[in-house]
Amino acid sequence: MKKRLLGLFLTMTMAVSLAACGGSKPAETTAAATTAAPATEAAKAETEAPKAETEAAKETEAAKETEAAKADGKLIKVGFAQVGHESDWRTASTKSCQTVFSEANGYELSFVDCDNDEAAQKEAVRSFIEQEVDYIIIDPIIATGWNTVLTECEEAGIPVVIIDRTVDDSDKYVAWVGSNFKTEGLAAGEWLKAYADKMGISEINALVISGSTGASAQIGRSDGFNEVAEKYGWNILDEQTGDFTEAGGQQVMENYCKSYEGKFNVVVCQNDNEAFGAMTAMDNAGVKYGPGSDVILISFDACTAGLKDVQAGKITADFECNPLAAPFVEEVLQKLEAGETPEKEVYMVEHWYALPDQIVPFEIDGVAQEMTEVTDAVIEAQY
Repeated sequence: MKKRLLGLFLTMTMAVSLAACGGSKPAETTAAATTAAPATEAAKAETEAPKAETEAAKETEAAKETEAAKADGKLIKVGFAQVGHESDWRTASTKSCQTVFSEANGYELSFVDCDNDEAAQKEAVRSFIEQEVDYIIIDPIIATGWNTVLTECEEAGIPVVIIDRTVDDSDKYVAWVGSNFKTEGLAAGEWLKAYADKMGISEINALVISGSTGASAQIGRSDGFNEVAEKYGWNILDEQTGDFTEAGGQQVMENYCKSYEGKFNVVVCQNDNEAFGAMTAMDNAGVKYGPGSDVILISFDACTAGLKDVQAGKITADFECNPLAAPFVEEVLQKLEAGETPEKEVYMVEHWYALPDQIVPFEIDGVAQEMTEVTDAVIEAQY
């Protein structure tokens, strides 16, 4: 299968997508035009029908190939180099891939938990090349240093799909599936502005517990929130990394409580696990947080446990980062199997969460944002 895909993959990397747009002509009012309209629509339908049939046929053929592979034991080999297991979000991401890329679904999954070790992750990718897998999935620990190993994948004829975090120094992958981290940061900032205005809070003094330094999630969320803070003249007292872990969040917050005692009214944690640790530190220091308290606590990811803390009045607002990328990745692989070219970037749907009193209208670049009320049903449906 790898040899069959080599020509396709090399061709895809050279492809250029073109888009065109045009206006529509005003409707004619003559009887002749009225008579001609059905014929025109019929011709259009005749033109579009074969296209739809062709696309449907391709999808059907891809599905048949997958079923045939399961029947004769020729499973599609997929290698997945995961960041690690540092958070509830990461656990959900791993489970999603293991469920979708199972033997029952026609796949043979080689999975490596890289435990936040950059060198180990690149070695895992190279081991997938040696195993001659058909596809490689990477959730990159950091955004840089990938061009060499992705070139090796390209030369081996193995398509690579990047998920979650991004790669900044190479475009030698067929697709990226994930979230817009800067938009998440912008959403947190613009929500905070609207909520502070509602509550009559005129001065923002924020402490930030950021994610792993150099990770695209950390960069995007920091850039987005900092952009809003600069726009409104907020004071960001400090930003230190908690490495997306509960222990890291607690340690950083313990230091903050000592160094900035009585000086902060906002804490931004770049994932829920950091927020859990920060809450423990603030509890121990006697700092009151949550709606109606001294400190507004903002978090990201919106995992089940995070939303429970929103419902409990601890986290004031939580901004989702969807971990369930695997079904979207499978769609990419199915397109490749069918000889089609997938989209280079695939964004997943995400939501912003709060309780009713904390749901306020706000915009990002002029686009109104919707917030979701946290209820038992919402928590039950979350990852």
